[in-house]
Amino acid sequence: MRTVQEIMKRLRAEYLEMPGLRLTSNQVERLCGVEPTMSKVVLDVLVNEKFLCATRGHYSRLTEGADVQASAIHEAELRAVHALKAS
Repeated sequence: MRTVQEIMKRLRAEYLEMPGLRLTSNQVERLCGVEPTMSKVVLDVLVNEKFLCATRGHYSRLTEGADVQASAIHEAELRAVHALKAS
């Protein structure tokens, strides 16, 4: 089983590598090989940290600007782990 941190890192890399990428939560589940609960938690965290935005069931990069700083990434990962434990 992969960790929340690994999944978040993978999704960030995919969105950074492919500008304009738009994925549904089902596509994220298949891409990352995760359950719906894990997908929702990770996507929610990436939206909350303003890396992604959700529009009509699709998730895309909020901006094409600079990447998120390491401290913000670490905090987001901790929130995702906490959210998974609470569910």
